[in-house]
Amino acid sequence: MTLDRRTFLTGTAALAATTVAAPYVHAQKHGGTLRFVPHADLKILDPIWTTAYITRNHAYMIFDTLFALDEQLRLQPQMVDKYTVSKDAMKYSFTLRDGLKFHDGTPVTAEDCVASLKRWGARDAVGKLMMPALSKMAPVDKKTFVIELETPFGLVLDALGRPSASPSFIMPARLAATDPNDQVKEVIGSGPFKFSKDEWQPGNRVVYVRNADYVPRKEKPSGAAGGKQALVDRVEWRYIPDPATAGAALEAGEVDYWENVPHDFAPRLEKNANISVFVPDPKGNQGILRPNHLHPPFNNKKARQALLLAVDQKNYMQAVIGNEKYYKACPSVFMCGVPYETAAGAPKPDLERARQLFKESGYDGRPIVVMDPTDTPYAHAPALVTTEVLRSLGATVDLQAMDWSTMVARRAKKEAPAQGGWNIFHTWSTSFDTMTPVTSSVLTGSGDKAWFGWPTNEAIEKLRADFARETDPAKRKAIAEKVQVSAYDEVPYVPWGQFVVPGAYRKNVKGVLQFGATLLWNISV
Repeated sequence: MTLDRRTFLTGTAALAATTVAAPYVHAQKHGGTLRFVPHADLKILDPIWTTAYITRNHAYMIFDTLFALDEQLRLQPQMVDKYTVSKDAMKYSFTLRDGLKFHDGTPVTAEDCVASLKRWGARDAVGKLMMPALSKMAPVDKKTFVIELETPFGLVLDALGRPSASPSFIMPARLAATDPNDQVKEVIGSGPFKFSKDEWQPGNRVVYVRNADYVPRKEKPSGAAGGKQALVDRVEWRYIPDPATAGAALEAGEVDYWENVPHDFAPRLEKNANISVFVPDPKGNQGILRPNHLHPPFNNKKARQALLLAVDQKNYMQAVIGNEKYYKACPSVFMCGVPYETAAGAPKPDLERARQLFKESGYDGRPIVVMDPTDTPYAHAPALVTTEVLRSLGATVDLQAMDWSTMVARRAKKEAPAQGGWNIFHTWSTSFDTMTPVTSSVLTGSGDKAWFGWPTNEAIEKLRADFARETDPAKRKAIAEKVQVSAYDEVPYVPWGQFVVPGAYRKNVKGVLQFGATLLWNISV
């Protein structure tokens, strides 16, 4: 049987069943410390509770997944040793590979996998579509579990190998029993590194140590798949919010790897013979302006439509990125340069019409709270632009400065803006999390259960479910266009452009991967 795997991520033709790579000879030497400057401060440790990329990257250090994508976006078994799929794709059986052990010394069991998937399925955009299709998900023995469908869902394996937003990381069943709306109290995975909680200093440092008990797959590393080798004894994340300080530290050799380099710093680093500047994710990112649908004024569709018409992507890109080689305006909610790219329903900026709609929305003059994470250029700069856009519509704006991690925690608050909530925040999304109706968290319309901002859109939810069930590529393309037309009418969010972000590392660092998520295994110094 052939599953429509790549359609899930890239919409291209289905791939043949995965093949096992040749055994990988682990000749690298262990040792040393990788000093890494992340794009934000780590404050939230639970990768299922939040979709923040800083927490996702943290989770990849310590957790493992059942499946993963290689660098060619092919789905590969990771914790799974073998699996079977019935001819009608309604029954799946998974057997774990030998040697899987949690950091507390307990073996990974099928029960842990089932419990982890249930918690993930209650939060993740794709998981929420998959779980209602199941009739059974249960352990068979210590190492085997089954998934049986009640209604067709062609993306079971793709969902289990989802690489970003909320990958289905496996944790002990006792932790996975935590209410999905609450954060887990411990961080225990089975991956190549252990989280050193005693050394964690929010606002300063995060430390990971090599997990000597981890048994890598005997395959060459590729993307998030293959043999995950912890080639250093320690990885230290050093939070340096000031880019000038971070750049100086990299040039002086005080740090080894800077994750997100501001675009105006890249030319200087490119001239340094000891530093490599590269684009970690060539597919790029989509800038996102997210209004809160629960409270005025953006609980009114006309106010959201006004926001959409007032946003000129070129103005945002010039202010946020500056260098044209790193950005482009894009009319597609699924990003440009991907199979589901479309201009269907996309409006052109129209400030006068925006002002009229904003007036018709009944805006009463109350301050609009815009959260401004000053330590993250891809959220700070657009917050400043949006502030001016809102003022051009006649709005009163309360621009509230904070750091990124504080914003990530605060965006979960549903209280009114005057009581500690918010009206608008800005973020960005990789192509992994944007390029189809089912992978995009910002296109969900499930109300209180939707991603932060909580839009209600039954039409989009039905279309997303139709997309997940459909196997014909042409029909999927038509469904995606309908989703975009609905999105540009209801405005769950506003795209503010498409861009790539450079990274940089010293040339003594070997093994850095190009992937849509930051992965720090298989790196030596």
